[in-house]
Amino acid sequence: MTIPKLRRGDRLVLATHNAGKLKEFQELFAPFGLELISAGDLGLPEPEENGTTFAENARTKAHASAKGANMLALSDDSGISVDALDGQPGVYTADWAGVPRNFTNAMQRVQDELLAKGATAPADRTAAFNATLCLAHPDGRDVLYVGKCEGILIWPPRGTQGHGYDPMFQPNGYDITFGEMSPEQKHSWSPGEQGLSHRARAFAQFVENQIEQS
Repeated sequence: MTIPKLRRGDRLVLATHNAGKLKEFQELFAPFGLELISAGDLGLPEPEENGTTFAENARTKAHASAKGANMLALSDDSGISVDALDGQPGVYTADWAGVPRNFTNAMQRVQDELLAKGATAPADRTAAFNATLCLAHPDGRDVLYVGKCEGILIWPPRGTQGHGYDPMFQPNGYDITFGEMSPEQKHSWSPGEQGLSHRARAFAQFVENQIEQS
């Protein structure tokens, strides 16, 4: 069973309580006339994310919002996986920032653990941002879209754009970090194009398969 394609004017829940993530998705959705409202704005509780993969956590969040709001819900589970750290922090990317979230501390932790591994050369500091989108229907149907962006981790962090670990992540083929890029450059997505960021690449697949093209 498939989920019907979305059309201009449709409304869906973004399964997040993160204002930064809502803003980023609203920018991506703007050209399509789709209305996004966050689970936080609807007062929906945050489900416990106890999955061991991005897909499991994305499904947990999307289905919780779809059932809670009785409407289509889109979730994003994303994170950074560092090769020298055996893929960590991965699904625990946000957890490394503590409560309340402090990504300055999280980036410092990544740097400290890389130094403990002797990973100082760029070739030893490879990493990838991963994003898994899940569109869920209240009746239990869902579909997944996955995007990935590879790069290296620099130190010290540079830039104040974006959020999370963006200031220390330099995508392959660029000499600036996500934190130094405008939203337009970071996403660099357009119809028929792959895009740059992990989220943009997952979104490109979502658009191709899930949004009605006029």
